Formats: sequence, C-alpha cells, structure tokens
Amino acid sequence: MSEESVKPGTVVWRDLTVSNAAEVREFYTRVTGWKADPVSMGDYQDYSMLTDGGECVAGVCHARGVNDGMPAQWLIYIKVADLDRSIAECTALGGKVVHGPRTMGDNRFCVIQDPAGAVAGLIG
Repeated sequence: MSEESVKPGTVVWRDLTVSNAAEVREFYTRVTGWKADPVSMGDYQDYSMLTDGGECVAGVCHARGVNDGMPAQWLIYIKVADLDRSIAECTALGGKVVHGPRTMGDNRFCVIQDPAGAVAGLIG
C-alpha cells in the first residue's frame, strides 16, 4: 500500500518505547512468535518486529535519543490529513501534546493525550 493511498483515520503503525528494549524484545519474541530485526540507532539498536512471514507489524524501541520521553506503553499511530490542524483540535478539545511534533522520514508525528488520559500517535 503506498503512503498516498492511506486514508486519514487509518491506524498505520504501532510501537512500544521502553528503557529495557532488548529485554522486552525477547519477551515479545517468545510470547507472540515475532522475530526481531535490529534497526541501528547509532550506538544502540531498536527492533522491527516481524511475523513468521516477514511482515513488519510493530516496533520495540529504547526510550533514549529522539524517543526520550515517550510513554512506556503500546502506541497506535493514526494517519491524519493535516497534523497541525489535528494538534489544534486536540488542544481545543481539552487534550494535549505529550511528545513532538517531530519529523520521522517523510512525515511528521506527535503523541497526544485525550481528556481521559489515553495516548495515541498522530502522523501526517
């Protein structure tokens, strides 16, 4: 699926950012059967988690570098048409931005918290 064909509102990614990513990576490989594919982050590695068929379904990342301050929980990332407009709506409706916005590849993303305290990533 090309990036252009992803409709706003679609969950496009999920990951977990924790201080002990190698330990948590091992936990999920054993519990779910995922295979870990290391992703170089310079002086450490994060992990793309793959199915037996090789499909990349999630990430397990260290809470350091650009990921410092990310909440330690599974996050979904939702495609939005206009990140700045979505951020403005979020704050106008009583939510807040807890991380970012920042650039990731060709996109920008942030992590928001809704008025009930739940968090999600927005990517545009």
